[in-house]
Amino acid sequence: MTGSTDPSTRREGPLPRQAEVVVVGGGAMGTSVAFHLAEAGADVLLVEAFELASGSSGKPIGGVRAQFSDPANIDLGNRSLALYEDFANRPGADIGLQQPGYLFLLPADEDVAVFTESVAMQNARGVASRMLTVDEAWRLNPYIDPSRFAGAAYAARDGFARPHAVVHGYAEGAERHGATIRTHCAVTDIEVRGEDVVAVWTEQGRVRTSAVVLCTGAWTRRAGELAGLDLPVDPYRRQIGFTPPLDPAPPRIPFTIDYGSTFYFHNAEPDGLLLGIADPDTPIAFDTEYDPGWLPLLQRAAWACAPALGDAAIAHGWAGLYEMTPDRNALIGEAAGLSRVLYAAGFSGHGFLQAPAVGEVVRDLYTGREPAIDVSGFSADRFASGSSAPGNHETYIV
Repeated sequence: MTGSTDPSTRREGPLPRQAEVVVVGGGAMGTSVAFHLAEAGADVLLVEAFELASGSSGKPIGGVRAQFSDPANIDLGNRSLALYEDFANRPGADIGLQQPGYLFLLPADEDVAVFTESVAMQNARGVASRMLTVDEAWRLNPYIDPSRFAGAAYAARDGFARPHAVVHGYAEGAERHGATIRTHCAVTDIEVRGEDVVAVWTEQGRVRTSAVVLCTGAWTRRAGELAGLDLPVDPYRRQIGFTPPLDPAPPRIPFTIDYGSTFYFHNAEPDGLLLGIADPDTPIAFDTEYDPGWLPLLQRAAWACAPALGDAAIAHGWAGLYEMTPDRNALIGEAAGLSRVLYAAGFSGHGFLQAPAVGEVVRDLYTGREPAIDVSGFSADRFASGSSAPGNHETYIV
């Protein structure tokens, strides 16, 4: 991911010689973890190799939702929504939260059946999602072609916010609680003696510590290797495009996703739309260069889902990295047989929307409390044992 040039993301100064816990990674996940740990009284040092929000959290907009297909992801999304809604009070920042809802468009009766089960599970866990007819979906988003779909799922509380503002808000909140943040400070090694972490080595020197939390996004496989861990996270490029201001201006629409193609779109300022799609042929690579050769794929999907957008001009685009695990579910937990290396990564497109709740979970794992949300199924050990993540493979990857 190309690093941000915003000077407000920089944190410079002497590196502390020791810290109770070192958080590695300065995106939404790392800053959330740092904030929640510092708020709980821990002596926290957060280190970031580039600048804050220079990885996946540098994207211009991030979806927030609780529509998932298994209990743990539902609970993480739902709790995070509540924390985002209260972000102006705690930690205290305007994150540009908008809640026009998330609308999943379902091409086949089989998809409707799957989502009907998921919506029932969501409802049972306090999420006010519901199934819609295609006519009801069209009234929410008049761009769509209702003849293409068998039904839809919708939750009015979902929406999107500004990841950069979230990262800044959590970072500043963590610092108010005594945390130290240092940017341009890459971790080069994690020093282990026996089964204990004793220090983190960085480009700026050695820091004595007894605990490390890896919030390293697409770089987690490399970071885990420093401590001798196998954390299977691979980087995949994802791209989005922005239209110029449209005439007439778009109506307010939900964050809309064609479940069949993964094409998605929603409002973007000023008076334009954001459009995106996951390219199934994207190779594993740390590639963040925007490639206009992706546009025909986007346009074909747009024609099929929302014909009026099939020939929409793209004024500019953006590319960033998804951090994908083999089963498209996160890695959250503490390394077995090694005290104490914790990890929160591999969210496969869900990291920003789950960052607030995961910050609470990691705080509780670190302090020895029982987390309010059961994340035991997200342990990296599931891959070593050949088992799967909680529930089925998460498929709502936008």
